[in-house]
Amino acid sequence: MSLLLVAGVVAAGAVAGALGSLLGIGGGVFLVPFLNAGLGVDFGVARAVSLMTVIATSSAVSAGTAGRHTVNLRLGMVLEVASTTGGLIAGLTVERISSGHLSLIFAVVTALIAALMVSRLEKRNVLSADADPGPLGGRYFEEESGREVAYRVKRLPLGLFASLMAGAVSGTLGIGGGILKVPVLNGWCGVPMRAAAATSALMIGVTAAASVPLFYARGQVNPPLAAAAVLGVLAGSRLGFQFGGRARAKWLKLLMACVLAAVSLLYFRKALM
Repeated sequence: MSLLLVAGVVAAGAVAGALGSLLGIGGGVFLVPFLNAGLGVDFGVARAVSLMTVIATSSAVSAGTAGRHTVNLRLGMVLEVASTTGGLIAGLTVERISSGHLSLIFAVVTALIAALMVSRLEKRNVLSADADPGPLGGRYFEEESGREVAYRVKRLPLGLFASLMAGAVSGTLGIGGGILKVPVLNGWCGVPMRAAAATSALMIGVTAAASVPLFYARGQVNPPLAAAAVLGVLAGSRLGFQFGGRARAKWLKLLMACVLAAVSLLYFRKALM
């Protein structure tokens, strides 16, 4: 690897880490196209390297948010059963799926979810601190309003289904399932944006860890590329934390919608090629 290539991969990893810490999506949505389309890395290798960075992002974000109580461990563990199942299924069957059909389905789904995020920019999903959060809800101190808030989880079966699909997407495309989990948790399941992003960040690492050994056994994990990308992720995550603590939830949702729209256009293009 040349020094210029290493610098480029570290920079791409930093962008991935910043997106991951801000939105809980893992950052692979940026890293996979950069490695595959930008640098000409084989898609299987790019996917495996991206999943390695998803694990790093998950670890960094979970450690950074541990004291803020935004990670909902009970909800995350319930949903992770479905996510890990989806990741394992994808890891075992990915070679049999038509990439064109998969890209088209994913493009349509991300476009619809982007529209959902835009339609719910002002919806915050928070209750007063003394409200009953239920068995899977939670409480945390919201810096935006300067007070403690509570939330209650709704439509759990939909969240489980979205997590199953997110696990399959993560294992198939290597982009981290948070790109589906966060919008569904926030848009339909009543979880505030910050709690959805932090909980998703915890989950995507476990999901990726279920798929990476399968890709490693196939020789698709490139250690030098993965190491460079992980270094960038760790640096980018710190920048994301600094910005995310001050950003309004509305702008985080808008950023998420923009990322989803960009991904949708990318995969529409890929499906038509």
